[in-house]
Amino acid sequence: MSVRDLELPRIDTLHRAGGQIYGLLRRHIQSMQLAPGASISESEVASMLGASRTPVREAFQKLREEGLIKTLPSRGSFVAKLSRERIHEAQFLREAIEVAVVQKLATKGISSQVIAALEGNLQQQKIAAENEDFQGFHALDDEFHGLLAKATDLMRVEAALDREKAHLDRLRGISLRVDGHPTVLFSEHQAIFKAVVAGESDRASQLVREHCQSIFKALDALHNQHRDYFDELTPSAVDRQNRHTEQ
Repeated sequence: MSVRDLELPRIDTLHRAGGQIYGLLRRHIQSMQLAPGASISESEVASMLGASRTPVREAFQKLREEGLIKTLPSRGSFVAKLSRERIHEAQFLREAIEVAVVQKLATKGISSQVIAALEGNLQQQKIAAENEDFQGFHALDDEFHGLLAKATDLMRVEAALDREKAHLDRLRGISLRVDGHPTVLFSEHQAIFKAVVAGESDRASQLVREHCQSIFKALDALHNQHRDYFDELTPSAVDRQNRHTEQ
């Protein structure tokens, strides 16, 4: 699917255009509505959104910095293909952050307000999973991990987590459509929550590790089905893939 196939809303002139365009394109890339390798031009996006080229250029630059768009001289801009190597790196960093988060919270405890917010989130997750509301579940999944990160009172943790998740979210969008997977994720979230509230640091850490590493199943399945979505593997990525397969 290309930009021309999307139903894009017009820009809200009361708010900053660059941020709106960035958020809109990022969501479509992460949901795989803009597939890896798809052509995407500044002029086309500007025309469809009723925006000038300046905020579109700003949005493209930010997406390039995140590795979600690649611009090739004399050829134009394209949605970046998936990189197994970068996905492994992002997963490694995400797991490290998430484990540190639950260890800190299980040790120091969390407030009743945060507990109530997490319980409300989990209730909504259950409903979204039962209704197969994949987009809604994805947002609630992000909110759940965001609430845990915020509860550490370390201001940069949530931003760092969001940055690293950008290269995992396209896989998450695919995995949610696997029959029963949202229900599995909800159960994992519920178990993590209970372990943190109970102060079980080691159990919470192990549950988070298993939860984060489940993305590799989606990675293998997507690579087998859509090899054209992926960059060719570098030698180091091949070695890493082989080690992962052997495990």
